[in-house]
Amino acid sequence: MVYNLDSVNISKRSFSKRPKSLWRYRELLPVEDERRVVDLGAGFTTLHECKRLAKALNLKRLYVKDDTVNPTNSFKDRPAAVAVSKALEFGFKAVGCASTGNLAAATAAHAAKAGIPCYVFVPSNTETNKVLQAATYGAKIIAVKGTYDEANRLAAQASDEYDWALVNINIRPYYTEGSKTLAYEVCEQLGWRAPENIVIPMGSGALLCAIWRGLNQFRELDLIDGLETRVVGAQPKGCSPIVSAFKSNSEDVTPVERPETVTKSLAIGDPGDGIYALKVIRESRGFAEYATDEEILEGIKLLAKTEGIFAEPAGGVTIAVLKRLIDSGEVPRDEEVVCCVTGSGFKSSETILETVPKLVEIEPTVEELKKVIG
Repeated sequence: MVYNLDSVNISKRSFSKRPKSLWRYRELLPVEDERRVVDLGAGFTTLHECKRLAKALNLKRLYVKDDTVNPTNSFKDRPAAVAVSKALEFGFKAVGCASTGNLAAATAAHAAKAGIPCYVFVPSNTETNKVLQAATYGAKIIAVKGTYDEANRLAAQASDEYDWALVNINIRPYYTEGSKTLAYEVCEQLGWRAPENIVIPMGSGALLCAIWRGLNQFRELDLIDGLETRVVGAQPKGCSPIVSAFKSNSEDVTPVERPETVTKSLAIGDPGDGIYALKVIRESRGFAEYATDEEILEGIKLLAKTEGIFAEPAGGVTIAVLKRLIDSGEVPRDEEVVCCVTGSGFKSSETILETVPKLVEIEPTVEELKKVIG
């Protein structure tokens, strides 16, 4: 997607009275007809300064960009809002997506707001809560026996067979533009500057590429003075094709045929934007790292216990990978880091439930209470 940034007339002051949503950056989004905008209020989510978590990790300054508070509780509301709006502008009569869960919910919600049918293709092992959310919005759920990549292939065939706008397939260039608003917000919330480091979970790699594009556009528009941000891509060890390519100094990303990880939202074995994500990481002098399932679940609990933010496993990946990089010295302890937490833990409660202690039942007496409290 190419913009004529010379024709974009915005300044820091121009944002003061704009809506607190991703549409505050409307000149930098590809929807031309404002009457077609589908707005559930996605975007402009909180950037938390996490002092207790920073102390636990022995890091100077740490922020969490909390996209769990978006309308359907994940960052996918950003691309879904733009894609569904653009689909209406193009005149499509139905929308849909291939998804590991979060995009299914986001697309279904925005389709419901727009009043058009929605079809979502998900792997049959997708978390129940994510399927329930999309179905409640009225979407037709097609559960595919197989991996996300197999569901994605079927969705691509459906986009050719029917007159549907599959948001992450046949209108993907517009869809990915919504995600870059996360970068705009971080810069604005940091006082119009780019962070020193940003840790981003990777499935397809599209979010990482979009964030880098957003940072560069803000620099070109002189909304930030410079861009020295190091981009860190984070994946679960059981599905880490981009990380493997980075660590082996390869130019190619070799697909993982059968992903095995608790982080189902990142279980994309053949990442569509993998080679581009790899290029961004190297261009920014950043890193790509994985975390084990055990580290990911510990990351979820650490973030929750120190900062009161309940993340799904993809959020746990960013915390776990950051810890690894701090421990190895690749991220210096005296630097600033922004971690992207992209979805709510309530979406993956089945997975996280296994790590929670069993309830202890007591009789309603103080004596019994003392036995539990100690």
